[in-house]
Amino acid sequence: MRDHAADLGWLGTGRMGTAMAARLIDAGERVTVWNRTTSKTGPLAAKGAAVADSISGLGRCDIVFITVGGPADLAEVTTGKCGLLAAERRPAVIVDCSTISEEASAEVRAAAGTSGVEFLAAPVSGNPHVVAAGGACIVASGPEATFRRVKPHLDQIAKIAVHAGTAEQSRLVKLCHNLYLGMMVQALIEVTTLAEKGGTDRAAFLEFLNATGLGSDWTRARAADLIARNWTPTFTTELMRKDFDLGLAAARSRDVPMTVGSAVYQLMQSGINTGLADLDFLAMYEQQATAAGLLPGSAAG
Repeated sequence: MRDHAADLGWLGTGRMGTAMAARLIDAGERVTVWNRTTSKTGPLAAKGAAVADSISGLGRCDIVFITVGGPADLAEVTTGKCGLLAAERRPAVIVDCSTISEEASAEVRAAAGTSGVEFLAAPVSGNPHVVAAGGACIVASGPEATFRRVKPHLDQIAKIAVHAGTAEQSRLVKLCHNLYLGMMVQALIEVTTLAEKGGTDRAAFLEFLNATGLGSDWTRARAADLIARNWTPTFTTELMRKDFDLGLAAARSRDVPMTVGSAVYQLMQSGINTGLADLDFLAMYEQQATAAGLLPGSAAG
């Protein structure tokens, strides 16, 4: 029988939050969940999670994890008038797994500290399917003692949890990760389009590429979608643009040239303007293949 050493809370049960919280429940943890749209807590409630009536209902938890869409959402659920830090009873630790800027993270960290609450920034690499399969990776930053306290739970969610520093370093690491992902995808669709324009079947090219040293778990996992032009979102083009905004801003503030990243951002913006915003970011293939004359129009056309 597992000894429940901590009561855990989960705030934000979208696709990522649900997948991550489910791993804690499956590991035998006691979890209470809250989401602005209560119906989205249903799958976790069916697994045995308790459902809080309000954010303040998570205050009895020792550790509360957060997965929300952006900095405004994080501020609302933490420092807002009905947020975690405004409740009469507060958790001991807040672990934010969202992808936001260093500045927004630092503001919430400072407010948490003033309220006597520990704060760990812990963004995640991996889509909901990867998380569910145990393949996610977490990079965390904050006081080392806080990381050690939370790490057993991070290890239940992900295959690895790395401590990157004592402040907001994990935010920049995650943005660097997403910048690289966007650049890699643009490179992949460009060479795929070139091979295809030269008469090689898209599937044949990707089968060859994935068998070489340039193949990766990611390209092998996503090849079928690229072959089928299946743009069901795992991570939308609009969300990728948001992370490029943050990542390129971080680079500018440090005087770091981002020649390739800046070009990919402009291509991404063009793709969004032609209807790719809500599709998986791999749908940028549509723009590339259209420009190369392989397709008559965009995915939105």
